[in-house]
Amino acid sequence: MFDFCIVGGGMIGAATALGLAKKGFSIALIETHMPKAFEPSDEPDIRVSAISVTSQALLDSLGAWQHIEQMRTCSYGRLSVWERPDCRTDFVSDDINAPRLGYIIENRVLQLGLHQALADFTNVTWFCDSSVKEIIPGDKPVVHLMDKRVLNCRWLIGADGLHSQVREAACIGTQGWQYRQQAFAIQIITHAPQQDITWQQFIPTGPVAFLPMYSQFASLVWYNTSDNIKRLKTLQPAALKEEIIKAFPDELVEFDVLKTAHFPLMRMHANQYVKEHVVLIGDAAHAINPLAGQGVNLGFKDVAALLDCIAEELPQNTDLLRYESNRRKDNLLMMSAMDVIYGTFKQQNPLFKAIRNVGFKLANHGGVVKQQVMKYAMGLN
Repeated sequence: MFDFCIVGGGMIGAATALGLAKKGFSIALIETHMPKAFEPSDEPDIRVSAISVTSQALLDSLGAWQHIEQMRTCSYGRLSVWERPDCRTDFVSDDINAPRLGYIIENRVLQLGLHQALADFTNVTWFCDSSVKEIIPGDKPVVHLMDKRVLNCRWLIGADGLHSQVREAACIGTQGWQYRQQAFAIQIITHAPQQDITWQQFIPTGPVAFLPMYSQFASLVWYNTSDNIKRLKTLQPAALKEEIIKAFPDELVEFDVLKTAHFPLMRMHANQYVKEHVVLIGDAAHAINPLAGQGVNLGFKDVAALLDCIAEELPQNTDLLRYESNRRKDNLLMMSAMDVIYGTFKQQNPLFKAIRNVGFKLANHGGVVKQQVMKYAMGLN
């Protein structure tokens, strides 16, 4: 009988397992898609996350950050957002006496760092060679694996992503939709030193963004329609580069295209995070428009809140309902804010555009308000 069984050993599931293991609980961790081992000579993965300083502090407190920074990270100290070049908002870490605003890190590197930290705990049992066949929720949840092993636990945690088996088995409903646009990710290598700025411009077809990575690598994100992304995917690197140069602002340094991927844009929110002895966390509980890069940071906030509700002994249902109350409100607020921003920038009415650009200009001279926005984005508020 395990104290906790966690389905999903990705970034959020592994962080949850690490926090609970440090408290002395027995953990079963199920993850069938283990990340490839790190090799310094490997080109970076295309899936990256913008990690806030608060998420970095959590990873440090869990003992994973030391492993992550031994691989590769890229910190950034500047963030710029604009629609018209003459009306932009620039956030600079020096303005709040901070060494950086955050980090851009490959998802696999984050996951591997957490896994390396978990290797020190004998109270964590991995199940990597067999997927979940059936989940029976209840006061003592039971997980049946495909290889006929049966895992009994006192609490079951679903960290298994957007299409969560745990959520489905617990009959927890969701609300949400798929956006009409998709995100087209393009990995590039620049002809410039490592950048310390991430930026985003709103253009009529959707936002375009630049995320610096380690060394001379970087990631571009291009919001566009499904049909146009299908067309872009068929282009050879040289032709795609020409399309990028046409669509992206002059801030984009000289570069070469390496590889691409596309991702659907979803909004999903579970109606409950806790039901009987089942808990949802991360993308199993919520999926957000990635407009501000807050998805994984919301997941790490879930981890911190869940761990805060669990002492050194097994929690009661009321303890974890406090986690749900805390996180559901905050996640819903962030999801709604992203939708408002996304909806506002879809409006091409000249009056709307004028108001938006005045807003950017005023925000850049916002003083205390601007600093508070920066701190919130960094997870400090």
